[in-house]
Amino acid sequence: MDSNAPGSGGKGGLGSLFGGSEYSNTELAGVPLTGMSPLSPYLNVDPRYLVQDTDEFILPTGAGKTRGRFELAFFTIGGSCITGAAFGTVNGLRMGLKETREMGWTKPRNVQILNMVTRQGASWANTLGSVALLYSIFGVAIENARGAEDDINTLAAGTLTGMLFKSTGGLKGVARGGLVGLAMSGAYALYSNWDHIRGGSSSSNLY
Repeated sequence: MDSNAPGSGGKGGLGSLFGGSEYSNTELAGVPLTGMSPLSPYLNVDPRYLVQDTDEFILPTGAGKTRGRFELAFFTIGGSCITGAAFGTVNGLRMGLKETREMGWTKPRNVQILNMVTRQGASWANTLGSVALLYSIFGVAIENARGAEDDINTLAAGTLTGMLFKSTGGLKGVARGGLVGLAMSGAYALYSNWDHIRGGSSSSNLY
């Protein structure tokens, strides 16, 4: 018997194999497949159930779709420590090679270079980690006090971090630290909003 003949059941072979209803090309013609490639009519899946019209994730009540300063604090502190350790390692290797260039490749030279790498790596990791910790504490405290999250928190946290970090240098040290912190936090805020600033300027040029 010809399996391609009408009514012979050849068309529903796969459908009967998986035990479900079949969807012909006519039935699938009116199904919206936004953002999806057309599905085979022989698949035992209704494409209407695959279209996502709601959010993909479930968030707790009152939670935002982006991470707050408290969640980002762990990443900031850890990333700063790793960055400081990497920079200190490279700097220590440079200094060790420079200071021992008169020595041959002997064990004392290797030990001296290793000590320099270890000290510089630990020192820079401690420095950047401390700065990141102060910045995160100030940022979270200011956000909770103001009840808002914006660039004002970033600028204030950066300024206070610089002032406290250089507080052992007297009033001049506090002033210089505050200015450096303000400049760095301002540069970060400008970088974070650069696309928005460019988009606003482009929209104003249209008028």
